[in-house]
This record gives sequence, C-alpha cells and structure tokens, in this order.
Amino acid sequence: GNHKHHRAPGSIGQRSFPGRVFRGMRMAGHLGHEQVTILNLEVVQSDAERNLLLVKGAVPGPNGGVVIVRNAVKGGK
Repeated sequence: GNHKHHRAPGSIGQRSFPGRVFRGMRMAGHLGHEQVTILNLEVVQSDAERNLLLVKGAVPGPNGGVVIVRNAVKGGK
C-alpha cells in the first residue's frame, strides 16, 4: 500500500545537470489548521434548550468544533 508516503515527493530533479532543485518544486509540508469562512449559509432553525443551530449546507471543521456565526456581509437574499 501507500502507508505514510502520501506526501513523499518522488523525483525532485534531474541528474548532475542542472544539479539543483528548481524553484517551486512541490514538497511535503504542513496541512490543515487554517481558518475557513463559508458565506451565506441559511440558518434553518435554532433550539436554545438543546443549544443547537440547524444550518442548511456544509459546515467545515471537525465534529464538536467551534463555529462562529455572523450576519451576512455580502450577498444573501
């Protein structure tokens, strides 16, 4: 299988000529932990007793993660 090698670069250059790795060569690095903003999701229903907010559409992040809900700045109907 491909265990622990999903980010392995494979070949990163040629041979003795040019003898270096070209700028912009894609290599392994940090993935994730980025803030993502999704615009204009519709709040369908809210349940204050159970502390729930029903949103129409996909909400990024892990289950149980923190979500900040704000009024729409652009777009919307």
